[in-house]
Amino acid sequence: MAPLIGLGVSGGIGAYKSVELARLLQKRGYDVQAIMTRNARRFVGPLTFEAITRRPVITGQFAPGMNASIEHIALASDMQALVVAPATANVIAKFALGLGDDFLSALYLATRAPLVLAPAMNTVMWEHPAVRDNLATLAARGTTFVEPGEGYLACGWVGKGRLAEPADIAEAVDRVVRARTAGPSAALTGLRVVVTAGPTREDLDPVRYLGNRSSGRMGFAVAREAMRRGAQVHLIAGPTSVEPPMVTTLTRVRSAAEMHAAVMRAAEGADVVVMAAAVADYTPAGGAHGTKIEKSGAVTLQLERTVDILAALGAARGSATRPVLVGFAAETGDPVARASRKRDTKRVDLIVANDVSAEGSGFDVDTNQITLVDAAGAEALPLQSKDAAAAAIVDRVEGLLAAAPAPVHA
Repeated sequence: MAPLIGLGVSGGIGAYKSVELARLLQKRGYDVQAIMTRNARRFVGPLTFEAITRRPVITGQFAPGMNASIEHIALASDMQALVVAPATANVIAKFALGLGDDFLSALYLATRAPLVLAPAMNTVMWEHPAVRDNLATLAARGTTFVEPGEGYLACGWVGKGRLAEPADIAEAVDRVVRARTAGPSAALTGLRVVVTAGPTREDLDPVRYLGNRSSGRMGFAVAREAMRRGAQVHLIAGPTSVEPPMVTTLTRVRSAAEMHAAVMRAAEGADVVVMAAAVADYTPAGGAHGTKIEKSGAVTLQLERTVDILAALGAARGSATRPVLVGFAAETGDPVARASRKRDTKRVDLIVANDVSAEGSGFDVDTNQITLVDAAGAEALPLQSKDAAAAAIVDRVEGLLAAAPAPVHA
């Protein structure tokens, strides 16, 4: 018997893509049961899904027939995953608050199957604090998100909010089901992972700052991959224009000093710390000017070193084996020799090295060419997407965890 997937369809223009999603899930060997909200039926008719899935579509909480309620409860027990695409702001709020006023929301409360959400909505709605809070609540419960894309929206806006492509959603569902059936040994289930991402900004005055070109994409990819494998992820992010992924906890910082304080707090009791952020090495001595520095020819700036966070983590860990510590070495030219020295002097387990001057590798691009440097030596990986690079990094982290004694958490 094919594993069963519950496909929730809520009321958004992206509902038409869910028909293709049903077909793709079937191609991957799944049986699909569609559940449509009342508003979803304004965009796509139930008959369309019935023709694809060869199953009656569930459209109401109180279906006719003596065995209807039994069949519906059986769905909650038999599903391998519940995927909602599109997931509107309204459905996300219901799930976060535990409301159960229709079949889809009641099904979420009644099932223990993992939840995959593919949000879709207007850009301003996506950025609203209430929506962000609800997403964070669901992330803390282990929900997997397939983030919306950017582009032209049905409402006429241009921005983030468009439903992800069906192939990406199907891949996420498949990954969740495979992780569930493989068991905890194949994932980071329940482990605490801290990831830093993005740049820091060192203020010169109320107008100007020292910064770098980091977009946060690499760190975000690592955080997203750790979430997919069941970890509890605390993401500490500097100022980025790229939207961070849904994680268990998100902390925003600005300066290197704020990053240092946040990381050292979060590292207590963590199993893994991945320092992917591009933290400033220098900050203005004495702090920022209280007023704007006037233009008056040449200006001399006196800078002082910031705290080396990775070295501080290595020193704090001492002879212990947890947390597993991962650093990044963004260099120009061959980065391996410097990465090896960095790993030794800072007493960390793994350094991810890359040449930021190489084409397609480094800051503010979607690809990266990395070399993994650990005690066994250096392994160069080909140019690939940052998501693929993140998967390789987390694979190596899992190996390091397996070699380290498990900690006892209070």
